[in-house]
Amino acid sequence: MGRRRKGRDLSGWLIVDKPAGITSTSVVNTVRWALDAKKAGHAGTLDPEATGVLAVALGEATKTVPYITDALKCYTFTVRLGQATNTDDAEGEVTATAELRPTDDEIKAALGAFVGDIMQVPPQFSAVKVDGVRAYKKARDGEEMALAARPLWVEELLLVDRPDADHVTLEMTCGKGGYVRSIARDLGAALGCYGHVLRLRRIWSGPFDVADGVTLDQVDAMAKTPELDGFIKPLEIALGDMEQVICPAASLVKLRNGNAAHVIASGLEFDQEVWASHEGEAVAVGNYRSGELFPSRVFVRPQ
Repeated sequence: MGRRRKGRDLSGWLIVDKPAGITSTSVVNTVRWALDAKKAGHAGTLDPEATGVLAVALGEATKTVPYITDALKCYTFTVRLGQATNTDDAEGEVTATAELRPTDDEIKAALGAFVGDIMQVPPQFSAVKVDGVRAYKKARDGEEMALAARPLWVEELLLVDRPDADHVTLEMTCGKGGYVRSIARDLGAALGCYGHVLRLRRIWSGPFDVADGVTLDQVDAMAKTPELDGFIKPLEIALGDMEQVICPAASLVKLRNGNAAHVIASGLEFDQEVWASHEGEAVAVGNYRSGELFPSRVFVRPQ
């Protein structure tokens, strides 16, 4: 029998405005310690130097992480024009330079090629696996890899600022699996001037906005106090894009045991994915079929 994990049975979301210079995993570990939480994870990794929304899932909310990961996200990022780096960001070594600097109109015209369904090649320094090994580990050893292009949905890509000839600030709304560094690299290549990400900030992710986040300094300052608990958002917020059905009291035990049970609903399609609630609290997510919910995820919280 494995060791029982210590900590409090908390379920919900804490939105952190991640600072630069720390990994997403380190943020999760700090949050888990500060809340004395038994279980925690995050939805969508940010690079160490990136800032902004990092949604930390607590307890049963970890079961809803895929719904946040699949949701649209919005980033603002500054591209340094005229330089390519081996990491496609400012942390890497400059590998090529160019004197050409495109105009604002030329940049705007080029952005259209990066909107909609696109294919992008991940950076050499990325977490994709090559022959079972993370690409960044091979890249650190000086190995150059032919990484396969991956699909990405880009909802919108806008030029929002041009502080000087060498820099352009963009805002991108996209689906899951996107590499902003690849956008900067490929845009620079399309413009004939090279480019890499200088600064990156995630301003919202699904239902979570950076304005709702707490800083890591605040987490430290409020650690182990009820004040920090007050910033925890309900688990159910991650399910907002799904239809809700009602679980009557007679169906609670069945659903909590992972069995199909009667729910109250109307106007749903056969096999539609929905979430069931009882007295406002999520009980399960599953597929609705002829008056019954067939659960795929069950939420078990202290009664």
